[in-house]
Amino acid sequence: MKNVIIVGAGGHGAEVDEYVRSGAVSAEGTALKVIGFIDDNAESYQRYRFSAPFLGGIQDHAVRSDCCYVLAIGSQVHRRSVLIQLLEKGAEFCAVIHPSAYVSPSSQIGRGILVGPNVTIGPNVAIGDYTLLNARVSVGHDAQIGSCNIVSPNVAFTGFAKVGDDNFFGLNSAVLPRVSIGNGNTIAAGMIVDKNVGDGETVFYRFKERVVAVTK
Repeated sequence: MKNVIIVGAGGHGAEVDEYVRSGAVSAEGTALKVIGFIDDNAESYQRYRFSAPFLGGIQDHAVRSDCCYVLAIGSQVHRRSVLIQLLEKGAEFCAVIHPSAYVSPSSQIGRGILVGPNVTIGPNVAIGDYTLLNARVSVGHDAQIGSCNIVSPNVAFTGFAKVGDDNFFGLNSAVLPRVSIGNGNTIAAGMIVDKNVGDGETVFYRFKERVVAVTK
């Protein structure tokens, strides 16, 4: 069994805590046990019923060698900077894979990845370090996802899709086959990405239609 400290005591941290209590394991299949939470906002911890104590702030945290860490920060603004800060102190991060997820034996999973409930990761998929796949994400065969991406619930990556690093994918978005997305992009909720996207772009609907059904 691995002891883990969850980095982030907000809503996402509460979700990860419950994943572990539901039987989530590491990438190697090792059982996990949460022993505490760190967060620079102590008030966040008071909002949820966590399974382990609050251990203090991230900035003053003395990294422990007897446990691994789980990155549970859902903000793309702070995720990478907090990660770098802890890595420089020598923190070891481990994956968390929910028991309801399907991960193909031929896929390649990076360090510190988080795989939520009912996620499907298909054959020959490669996913980089510290990427978050939220509930019901589908990653089709031969897709490549980089590091430190945040993928919201119900997002679909189809076959041979290619995604870089530090991207945010909103709820119910999708990437069509063989489409490439670069680094540091924001894909708005509901977007279907059917063309290649560069770096540092925001993909969103400029206009939205309202459809009203009228009964005759």
